[in-house]
This record gives sequence, structure tokens and C-alpha cells, in this order.
Amino acid sequence: MRVGELVTAGVLALLSIYLMYKSSANGIGFVAGTGPQGGFWPFWLSLGMLISTGFIALNWVRGTSPQSQSDEPVLDSYGLKTLLLVGGGIIGFVALIDIVSMYGAVAIFMIYYLKVLGRHGWFLTSMMVVMFPLGLFFFFEGLMQISMPTGMGFTEPVFNVLYEIIY
Repeated sequence: MRVGELVTAGVLALLSIYLMYKSSANGIGFVAGTGPQGGFWPFWLSLGMLISTGFIALNWVRGTSPQSQSDEPVLDSYGLKTLLLVGGGIIGFVALIDIVSMYGAVAIFMIYYLKVLGRHGWFLTSMMVVMFPLGLFFFFEGLMQISMPTGMGFTEPVFNVLYEIIY
């Protein structure tokens, strides 16, 4: 567990630095009257993640976290099974984006995660499957003016109705 904590912090730190570098090419400032530049949110969120990994490393060096004091393995058989189930779901989610749109893929992933893995009831699952993708749609498409992938076209009628609400 001790080595796993340090390796995870190191990988996340490297990822943070890479994301900060890539997002800085799009500008990281806030332009008065226009709003944030293209790399604003990715850069500053990555900086926050980098700072967090620094605290994880500090706790590891000082031995103050339970993980930094443990000699247990990082993943037992249950942890590995969970990692594969959740990781497989995320891979499926990414594969579905170009087919059923970003929001359709979110809805399918929510069904998989809440109903199949979490064994929640259909009421909660159906509410989340409808409300979460709609919330994301209105946040990205309406508020942020960022278009997400719309899939292969058979979801177009749904998007046409939602775009009429926005505009």
C-alpha cells in the first residue's frame, strides 16, 4: 500500500503537469467581457490536482496517512474485480460516445453503474439517467456554449428539441 500511494501520487503529478502544459497553449487567463480562455479551467484544475499530489507525497514522507504506514497489497481480489468492472464500464462509456452521443453514453453508464453495479432501485436509476445528462446538456451547450459529440445522428431529434429550449 505504501508504494502504491507514492506511485499513484507520482502518476497523477505527471498527468497534472502534462495537462497544465497542453492547456496553457489555449490561454489560461480570464478576458474581461469575454470570459475564460480555452485553457483556463483545465489549467487551474490541473494545478489544484498537482498541489494535492504534493500533499499526498508529503504525507507519505512523514508517514501520517494510514496508507503510508501499511504493508498490505494495493489491490486484493475484491479490489481488482471492482477495478475491472468500473474500468470496463468507463471504457464502454468512451466507446459509446461516437455512437449514442456524449449524453447518451452518460445515461447508459449511469444505468450500468447505478443499477448493475450499485443495485439501486429503478426509481433512483431512472431519475439520475434523465436528470444528470439533461443537467450536463444545459450546462455545456447552454451555459458554457461548448458542443459535445452528438453521435451517429439518430439522437438528432432529441437534440433539436433541447436546442430549441436553449435558444
